[in-house]
Amino acid sequence: MKILKRILAFLECIAIVFVLASECSTQKVNAQPSRLRQKPVSVDVVLYNFDDEYISLVKQGLEEIQKQNEGKVVFEFFDGKGNQAIQNEVIDEIIRKGRSDVLLINLVNTQDTQQVIDRVKNKNIPVVFFNREPVAIEPIKDYKKSYYVGRDSKEAGRLQGEILIDLWNNDRNFIDKNNDGILQYIMLQAERTSIEAQERTEYSILTINESGIKTNQLALSISNWKRDLAKDAISNLFLKYGTQIEAIIANNDEMAIGAVEALQGYGYNKGDKSKTIPIVGVDAIVEAQEFVKKGYMAGTVIQDPYEMAKAAYTIGMNIFQGNDPLYGTQYKPDETGVAIRLPYTKYISSNNS
Repeated sequence: MKILKRILAFLECIAIVFVLASECSTQKVNAQPSRLRQKPVSVDVVLYNFDDEYISLVKQGLEEIQKQNEGKVVFEFFDGKGNQAIQNEVIDEIIRKGRSDVLLINLVNTQDTQQVIDRVKNKNIPVVFFNREPVAIEPIKDYKKSYYVGRDSKEAGRLQGEILIDLWNNDRNFIDKNNDGILQYIMLQAERTSIEAQERTEYSILTINESGIKTNQLALSISNWKRDLAKDAISNLFLKYGTQIEAIIANNDEMAIGAVEALQGYGYNKGDKSKTIPIVGVDAIVEAQEFVKKGYMAGTVIQDPYEMAKAAYTIGMNIFQGNDPLYGTQYKPDETGVAIRLPYTKYISSNNS
């Protein structure tokens, strides 16, 4: 009988040890996901060019988001230096290291969407393209973990046109200096192949013409979004056209500011209304806002860089977490179903309103 009791006691001890070991094992398995959840989400941001003023403001917006979410997300920024080959190398290196949870990409070459997606989809990395609109949307549709955050470039052009229409209607003598009823203008277009640049260019003039104002394009200069190229272009074009120029329309503020600097070299656009050629831009960067207040520029179009940063980040995190890209937001998809368009607004001097 004693032997039987000892056997039963021994078996009971074994059972207790087994249960304790099992519980310990279960606790370890359950603890691992908890530790993973505590790890900050790694977001790699591949930018078109650090030197671009607007993009630098988007970068600052993302840095502010990281401060607001300390311990939850970590951004690392990479400069494409305006060169798609460099940007591709950066993306390849990010993938090789295998530590990226989310990619936010501001493309250099907007025709390279498919090549970029081909690089990331084998690793199943969520990718959000933003700001520079891809030429083709199909690659984004085909990869379920991708999205685009941008704006309606047509709207930017329309608002530029409206600024000049208001000037024409409120003070025609200021803008129609030769009183011929035709707006003679120079267009500073960013890139030939950029949808964004093409639409801003087209719809600014279309809007003016639809208002009943006739237009005559004196020249179109491709200035690649850059201040120095626009400055050189306007410096040369002013020598050719001089006071025939009644307006300058620039696809972005950097080029608009370059135009101001060129005209100031000839004594124009320094605050004397009688020696001012109306110039409009897009972005409403701080320097452009100051130029508008001083009367050096007629106006610009606001695209909030922080809103761009917030939208790209929020959508990227939603995809990473397995949610619908627009979960918990007020954003609405456009007709493609894989993009949102953030709104623009006009920025003008109170003297022009």
